[in-house]
Amino acid sequence: MDAIRVTLPDGKVEEVPRGTTPADIARKISPRLADAALVARIGEVASGEWRVASGADKPDASSPGGKRDGQPAGELIDLRRPLERDVKLQILTEKDPDALFVFRHSAAHLLAAAVTELYPNVKLGIGPPIDTGFFYEFLREEPFTPEDLAKIEAKMHELAAKDLPNERKLIPKPEALELYKQSNQIFKCELVQEKAVEPIVSFYTTGKFIDFCRGPHIPSTKRIQAFKLMNVAGAYWKGQEGNPQLQRIYAACFFTQKELDEYLHRLEEAKRRDHRKLGQELELFSIQEEAGPGLIFWHPKGGLIRKIVEDWLRDELLKRGYDLVFTPHIMRLDLWKTSGHTNFYRENMFGPVEVEKADYQLKPMNCPGHILIYKSKLRSYRDLPVRLAELGTVYRYERSGVLHGLMRVRGFTQDDAHIFCMPSQIESEVEACVDFAYAVMKNFGFDKFEVELSDWDAAHPENYAGKPEDWHRASAALANTMNRLKIPYKKIEGEAAFYGPKIDIKLIDAIGRPWQLTTVQFDFNLPARFGLEYVGEDGARHQPLMVHRALLGSVERFFGILIEHYAGAFPLWLAPVQAEVLPVSEKVADYAKHVTETLKRHGIRVHLDDRNEKLPAKVRDAQLQKIPYMLVVGPKEAEAGTVSVRHRGKGDLGPRPLTELVEALQREIETRAIESTAVASAADGAGKSRAAEQNPRP
Repeated sequence: MDAIRVTLPDGKVEEVPRGTTPADIARKISPRLADAALVARIGEVASGEWRVASGADKPDASSPGGKRDGQPAGELIDLRRPLERDVKLQILTEKDPDALFVFRHSAAHLLAAAVTELYPNVKLGIGPPIDTGFFYEFLREEPFTPEDLAKIEAKMHELAAKDLPNERKLIPKPEALELYKQSNQIFKCELVQEKAVEPIVSFYTTGKFIDFCRGPHIPSTKRIQAFKLMNVAGAYWKGQEGNPQLQRIYAACFFTQKELDEYLHRLEEAKRRDHRKLGQELELFSIQEEAGPGLIFWHPKGGLIRKIVEDWLRDELLKRGYDLVFTPHIMRLDLWKTSGHTNFYRENMFGPVEVEKADYQLKPMNCPGHILIYKSKLRSYRDLPVRLAELGTVYRYERSGVLHGLMRVRGFTQDDAHIFCMPSQIESEVEACVDFAYAVMKNFGFDKFEVELSDWDAAHPENYAGKPEDWHRASAALANTMNRLKIPYKKIEGEAAFYGPKIDIKLIDAIGRPWQLTTVQFDFNLPARFGLEYVGEDGARHQPLMVHRALLGSVERFFGILIEHYAGAFPLWLAPVQAEVLPVSEKVADYAKHVTETLKRHGIRVHLDDRNEKLPAKVRDAQLQKIPYMLVVGPKEAEAGTVSVRHRGKGDLGPRPLTELVEALQREIETRAIESTAVASAADGAGKSRAAEQNPRP
């Protein structure tokens, strides 16, 4: 028997006939695994590592067959693919992220099969999987309508129910080109010409549909049930302007209907929380076309929240040993040549401005300004670390197509800091940065996060600034800090910027979305470019290490995240209007003013709604403005010296003596409570303040 050896994940070795398929092995292991199997991963047997099997197809970046970030190396293959050599083998099921990637790729083929059956004259583009589903591109004279999408979706379900096999076919390249020329599939011809370097070309069939594709795919269409066609967007062929514009049909796709329903619910929740919509409704900020896209106008309420955020941050900076600095918004262009920005960041910079025959540049970064402050005098080792912090406004030329509310703008304020230190101080400084980042997240009500450590590719040191020992020292400092603090992190090799490794901390918002927040970034480039020095204990001059550190990222983007996290219903300490006084009639106007002035005297942000409107209308408007507390006053309250308290989320809390209410509100504000419970606790004695427990205010 011509046999091969197949090594399973548990180390067990199966000796099987050459040509045995992963599906055969899955059935041999257990019928349950055979039913659950979707795709297989193979690799060479080598010291516990996954390596692409020798002789295997080279992975294509657009194909699920290649390695993706965070996934084991190896080649993904169809379950029906014969095994021809000794390999390591892993059978993938719904539990494996790569299986979902392949599953969605197969669903994209199902979409194309449905479209070509309904609209035979369409021209096909590409159809890859994406993070939440897949898309496929089509050239068609008529635009796809919502009615078309419904018809296509129904056809997809019809085809899926037929349990059509996804079968791999190998065709000689000339024959493949002729196949597509006969059907006038011009884009597919182009892809075959460019990507098919072997004489034999890989195709996959799904029923009558055939597509040039490396694969792999799941065995058949029967498992593809939980999907929804979402929308159609225009896309230039290959993403290049001037090429034909295709229609890209996007779809959401998951293993189960429950997962799809949960995703669709999150989408609806995200729409409800959209900061652009809420920013307008709550009068927080605007973008004025007369001034230009990507430029933010902070309205009084948004400006007040910004002040609260910045005041807290500046106070913390001073307590943690930072020095506050301010640098110009525009500086000589030569400075940006020295820093290297004109070489590697030019396309994101606005054009230079000529002043007295010299070119000046709006700053895209704060780093060079802080470096000049450091260089303004010779530093001693006794002066280090030097921590310079600035809420500095920078300007970057972002293309109009990528601008997005507060999240992607052309002018924004970074909470930037740069730390200049000695090698012996690295780990303590990194630890302090991470501790500061957690304080920010907890203070503003975020309790879930992810951490990534981006390192260099040691196999290609020529692509990076700094010496190998610098990289080893810096990367070890970051990793040691994470390990010492017992913080789980994902290390991503080859993802560091050319000038140093970094830690990225992503917060998870109220509906489970990750947002890039804090970055702690080493820099081996700028200290050398600017010739930074300090006098060491040995009397010699040394180059300091430099760390870039941003906590909020940008004030604008952080504010957008806050809006969406809280759906505009900010906790009391952040709310621009903390209480709304609602008199039931003009007869209690004087008492309503007394309540308002009393709250103001005690530092509470209060507004008196003395409009000639009925009480339900006033309550409705206050609710729409997401004001935390509504204080209703009528004749009974005026006589008793009380207010009738209503909370935006908890409803009617009943009457409270005015003095008691003031104390409860002050307590809730002072503790920076995330949930508004201080007033209710006066009745049940069970106040709740997560922020008070985590960050007691000094």
